Amino acid sequence: MGKDKVVLAYSGGLDTSVAIKWLMQKYSLDVITLTVDIGQGINLEEIKKKAENLGVEKAYIIDLKEEFVNDYITPAIKSNAMYEGVYPLATALSRPLIAKYLVKVAKENGAKYVAHGCTGKGNDQVRIDLGVKALAPDLEIIAPVREWNFSREEEIDYAIENNIPIPVSRKSPFSIDENLWGRSIEGGILEDPWQEPPEEIYQWTKLKKEEPSYIEITFEEGIPVELNGERKSLLQIIENLNEIVGSYGIGRIDHIENRLVGIKSREIYEAPSAIVIIKAHEALEDMVLPRELAHFKKMLEGKYAELVYYGLWFDPFREAIQAFMDKTQERVTGKVKIKLMPWSFSVVGRMSPYSLYDHGLATYDKGSTFSTESAVGFIKLFGLQNYLYALRGNQND
Repeated sequence: MGKDKVVLAYSGGLDTSVAIKWLMQKYSLDVITLTVDIGQGINLEEIKKKAENLGVEKAYIIDLKEEFVNDYITPAIKSNAMYEGVYPLATALSRPLIAKYLVKVAKENGAKYVAHGCTGKGNDQVRIDLGVKALAPDLEIIAPVREWNFSREEEIDYAIENNIPIPVSRKSPFSIDENLWGRSIEGGILEDPWQEPPEEIYQWTKLKKEEPSYIEITFEEGIPVELNGERKSLLQIIENLNEIVGSYGIGRIDHIENRLVGIKSREIYEAPSAIVIIKAHEALEDMVLPRELAHFKKMLEGKYAELVYYGLWFDPFREAIQAFMDKTQERVTGKVKIKLMPWSFSVVGRMSPYSLYDHGLATYDKGSTFSTESAVGFIKLFGLQNYLYALRGNQND
């Protein structure tokens, strides 16, 4: 009888490289690795070769960029998803997709276990565990990093002792997670919230341009479809904006974040395209959504972002809110103009065939079509309850 199998979500980094040997040594399992391409900008063939050199049974490489954009980033744009109003959920959005393919590969190979490199302090352990259990309750989950409780230094020592090539050193202990929608950096000096992040940690947001410029993003039903008048896929737009916007140093986030497990952590992110797209999307919604719908949507956006952050992508509550969000986007069509400057940007123009902005009603000039006489009756009726309440109160004085 052969050994049981485990499918490991493999990034090629320190944690998951060490996990391959750990799973073989501690659990006597045959290891299958799964590496997904969601825009990390890494050498996938090199990672596959590394896994094979470490003795895995199979090493899967799957390009999921289009699926990530269409099925995860697109809903997030419609929902203006920003956890605590700051973080555009780049890592959080990718985890349910990874969980989905862990399950898929496990079923295809008859694996009893899936594994990941998440720590016992972070949010990702919750996201992947919940995602896997939502799709395949029968699969068992192993989280080596959560179990072994190594310090970073001890983990590096283990890698050296077991001849595991690793992409970090004691001098550069930063942990990086990257995909199309954003880049997160953790570890080292960044764990001191008083210390300014060193410039060396940033890759996407290095200041290269100083002269202001303009970009135009065209949306159809809430989704970007053109950049500067040129029709492109959303994947292309995101990639282009990461480069264009990032060259102005725009997209850095330094945030004290409330993790799901109850810890406050200092998080550093780079998300040039995500921040600009969501801000442009909000500006267009302000123009086309009726007031009550716009206000209620804002209330649900916060809850939606929380659910995604908490790992509840496959929860019916998230799906129900998503149906609402999809409905709101039917008229979110138009164009937004953005001015880019060193370290900052602003929305400076917007237009839409569904615009509820009426110049004749809004203007204070002589040509105004707004009936000021009607305002008197409106105010009286709108405040009638307050008027009666005050009136009755005065009678008792």
